[in-house]
Amino acid sequence: MPVEFDSIRTEHTAVRESAGIFDVSHMSEIRVSGPDATVLMNRLVTNDVQELDVGDTQYACITDSDGIILDDTMVFRLPDDEDGPQYLFVPNAGHDVEMYTRWTEYRDERGFDATVHDATEEWGMLALQGPDAPQLADDATEGRATDIDRFEAGFLDVAGVRCYVSRTGYTGEDGFEFLVPWADVETVWSAFDCQPCGLGARDTLRLEMGFLLSGQDFDPETEPRTPYEAGVAWTVDLGTEFVGRDALERADREGVEERFRGVKLQQRGVPREGYEVVDSDGDHLGHLTSGTMSPTLGEPIGLGYLSEAAPSGTRVRVVVRGEPKQATVVTPPFIDT
Repeated sequence: MPVEFDSIRTEHTAVRESAGIFDVSHMSEIRVSGPDATVLMNRLVTNDVQELDVGDTQYACITDSDGIILDDTMVFRLPDDEDGPQYLFVPNAGHDVEMYTRWTEYRDERGFDATVHDATEEWGMLALQGPDAPQLADDATEGRATDIDRFEAGFLDVAGVRCYVSRTGYTGEDGFEFLVPWADVETVWSAFDCQPCGLGARDTLRLEMGFLLSGQDFDPETEPRTPYEAGVAWTVDLGTEFVGRDALERADREGVEERFRGVKLQQRGVPREGYEVVDSDGDHLGHLTSGTMSPTLGEPIGLGYLSEAAPSGTRVRVVVRGEPKQATVVTPPFIDT
């Protein structure tokens, strides 16, 4: 996937104002099925997959025993097969082997009756996003894509190709993600007449919404964070017995020292990963993990972890190349969509 096809600004604006399409086939796909598929999933993701009906989709975290996020993922409840329930979950790029191993080792240790299959090499993934995406999806599918509600999914034919289509995305706009048989990705891609978009626009779009990026806004080695710190506590169901539950119950009870927040610079400069955030006296308040010049706002914005002593509205300084720049703490998203 290229960083850009035309320019990041052109692609970003297309998604905000009309529509754009992304090839996100670098994402991973793991299928879990069998009599114990539900209990296995519930032990290894933070949300409660028992709440999912066939066709439902759920965002969740995958945590270690200390409650640290290893990855975040989308979980799809597929139709049952002859052996019982089926799930597909989508780890981030390059995490398929790690998560396949985690699932199979946990299954074998507990003696669960479940099949775990790494389907990453079998599926491509396309994301059609933007206010015009529903009409484009309806025009390209046999059957109405718009009959699929937000965070739901189903099988539809696109240009004669059977796809699994979910009304989800990573931009804040309405849209759909298409799981496509690997050999047919080009056919489905070509069915949509809209702006091709690359990784650059994908990043600026998600930054404006305050969405987490695996490996940057959290990482078990370089940026170890719990869902409570990372602002996704709503993915945690403490009523289930997942790995890391006890640690997260303590975090829920005791609170956290830092929390994922946004900053908007009031002076010229672009906030970047690793920049320190300080108060007016120069005392440390936290640091940034992501930042950009917002194409929609025309203003510099950043995301990172700040002290609980710096809630939304607090005036702070972001140290840009050694120079403190005035900024304001905000609660993402930075824009309304």
